Amino acid sequence: MTATTRTRSLRALLLTAAVAITAGAAMTGLSAAPAAAAPAGPYCLWAGDAFPQGASVHAGGWDFGCRTDLFGAARWNTEGASGRADTVGNPGSFGNPVGRFSPGARQPGTSYNDYCVGNQLIEGTEDVYEAVPTTGGLFWRAAGPISQWRFRGAAPEPTWRSSSLCRDGELL
Repeated sequence: MTATTRTRSLRALLLTAAVAITAGAAMTGLSAAPAAAAPAGPYCLWAGDAFPQGASVHAGGWDFGCRTDLFGAARWNTEGASGRADTVGNPGSFGNPVGRFSPGARQPGTSYNDYCVGNQLIEGTEDVYEAVPTTGGLFWRAAGPISQWRFRGAAPEPTWRSSSLCRDGELL
């Protein structure tokens, strides 16, 4: 094989490899687009709506900013009190927050958060709850008294439960 033939074979091999890499990148969703065209990191969820990094929302008299935690996961940071009207829905802390809220989001309590201390019922509506990450998901953790949440309109309905449903710290 002559030097010219080897050079042509090497060029053909390199061209074939470049085509294969480009096709593979296109199939896996990668592209040669500039970094500025890429999404701005993970999105934060609030009541099922997605917000990009850097976005701010107003809820319950507070400002929340969409940021990332130390591991690069999306989260809401409380950025202080706000005099602005709510810009997002606030359905309350019912059900599992996974897929509806990102960590750091806060919501007024609901009967979903009711619990017992001894034979006394503690109503979930007495507190504001924050979505907190745990192994494999999120849960609602009490973050402060309900007096920290400003309602524009109706406050949450009182729980339908009573202390008669509490037995030795268990909610029946």
